[in-house]
Amino acid sequence: MIRLSDGTDLPVIDASVHIFFASNRDLRSFLREPFTSRGIPDPEMDWYGAPGGEYAKGTRGPDKGYPGSDPAFVARQLFAERGVDVAVLHPMTRGILPDRHLTSAVLAAHNEMLVTRWLEHAEFGDRFRGTIRVNPEDIPGALRELERWGGHERVVQLGVPLQSRELYGKPQFWPLWEAAAAAGLPVAAHIETGESIALPPTPSGHTRTYEQYIGFMGLNYVYHLMNMIAEGVFERLPGLRFVFADGGADLLTPFMWRMDTFGRPHLEQTPWAPRMPSDYLPGHVYFVHGGLDGPGDAEFAAEWFAFTGKQDTVMFGSSYPHWHCTDITALPPALSAEQRANLSWRNASRLYGIDIPATATAR
Repeated sequence: MIRLSDGTDLPVIDASVHIFFASNRDLRSFLREPFTSRGIPDPEMDWYGAPGGEYAKGTRGPDKGYPGSDPAFVARQLFAERGVDVAVLHPMTRGILPDRHLTSAVLAAHNEMLVTRWLEHAEFGDRFRGTIRVNPEDIPGALRELERWGGHERVVQLGVPLQSRELYGKPQFWPLWEAAAAAGLPVAAHIETGESIALPPTPSGHTRTYEQYIGFMGLNYVYHLMNMIAEGVFERLPGLRFVFADGGADLLTPFMWRMDTFGRPHLEQTPWAPRMPSDYLPGHVYFVHGGLDGPGDAEFAAEWFAFTGKQDTVMFGSSYPHWHCTDITALPPALSAEQRANLSWRNASRLYGIDIPATATAR
């Protein structure tokens, strides 16, 4: 909880905190043969590196382990220094590897680490919530992970990479979305740390610089979202909730305007999705809003957040411990009090079932 300039207190749910193993050796301790003895890509094995480094200064911890790998150190930085009440953890893995079995094994190791090291932490576990990682290219393996961890009281969503090699509205993914909806768990798509064998970040190939990469990459949610609507995924699964966890809500309105323009006139092509495309957003589609998202300190920020219902679907996420991590004070000052509350905690509270006011009052 933070104290605003007017003297009021604002609870905070950080919907995007990234956690890692301390090292590859640490990861191997959670793997089982035949994968323990195999080569494992480093988590930063991607094509682009941030010019100033991947992580914010001071996030490595006292033992100099990997940023985001020490629960007590992360808790102190989030809860004591940044005023966060509850953090939703999203383990960052190795991307889509050529061997789907190795991918699933790496994800399973991350899930076990998440639950045993973070969600069940003796001191801070009650203030962490978790995202279990599943491999959308291995549906049986993904369903096993959901069966294993989905019932844990502090697991609140499934995580898949934004860099899918197929659009998420296609039928091969439906069994996973059906299982997530049946379990009452949202699905979060997030840019993965290792590019591995994923497709280029743009439809026209690879960008030259990191700045172009980070600017374009989040836009991939547009392709997934439009495809999921056109394929009737939300019509077929009214209980499915999908979180685009790498921002981009500031660009949602113009894209939905364009899709609505063609949505009704071409209904004969998608009879399984009979409503206007924008009608499928409420209750189905959510975004995490971070330091790279606009409109920033602008007079029209409140009006822009009201367009397309964004004020009811966007959640604050710091992206800790990455270089662009931010805190709740970076929200546009022009937002109304209701919009600020929705973004800082209320939308995440409703989506994940986190009773923030009671938690904050009890401390």
